Amino acid sequence: MAPTPTNGDGSSTNLLKPTPDQITILWLIGGYMAGILILWQMPYLKHILYPFKLVTIGLHEFGHACMACVSGGKVKSITVDPNLGGLTTYVGNRRTQCLALPAGYLGSSFLGAILVFCAFNVVASKGAAIMLILCLVLTIFWARNLLAFGVCLFFAGITALLWWLDGGKYLKYFTLFLGVMSCIYSILEILDMLVLRKSNGSDAEQFAEKYGIFPAQGWGFIWLIISLIFLVGAVLAGLAAFKDDDANNSSGTGK
Repeated sequence: MAPTPTNGDGSSTNLLKPTPDQITILWLIGGYMAGILILWQMPYLKHILYPFKLVTIGLHEFGHACMACVSGGKVKSITVDPNLGGLTTYVGNRRTQCLALPAGYLGSSFLGAILVFCAFNVVASKGAAIMLILCLVLTIFWARNLLAFGVCLFFAGITALLWWLDGGKYLKYFTLFLGVMSCIYSILEILDMLVLRKSNGSDAEQFAEKYGIFPAQGWGFIWLIISLIFLVGAVLAGLAAFKDDDANNSSGTGK
């Protein structure tokens, strides 16, 4: 029988039971999700999300580009369309295409999940911010239109500013929102394809044409499940991994 984790005083603890600080993060995640879903297609107010959609598209394209490089390909360009589209062009072999096509949705979902996971700890959120800035800088390097260049530079600058501002006190709330946005964007885009059958020209459509086995909606459903696993797994892992913040905040010495 596996041992039960214990606190310092010998009492047992439930790793998934949230601390007060973690409850705040959970409420923020729920609030961010609700806000994104409400604003997504709301007339006029949906424009509030417009810059966040653009940077999420940039991270989606970064997923394609990163996997193309890892699998031996060469990235030629990344572009972001003002009509909320994006394109990554690269050269490579059949393996490159097989790995790079799913990496748009799955890569941005995974990146978002890392940001969500790290938001449960202040120090971890700073590490996640470094990772985010690096991803944005690489996207800038591959960017071949002004919008892709500008939106990634803007969000990299905001992230760096929040790192510096007031000791990074507000950084984790910003990176958490970007993480939730990245996860939700991928999930909603895949759902849009599954429900409304908007698969023409999509990553799933291209993947189905090249590799078969399932139709585009089938691959979209698989990617949807994986994206949901990333998000739920990030929350559960954050709850289990970061239990020390409350203890550090409540402990101290008096004079």
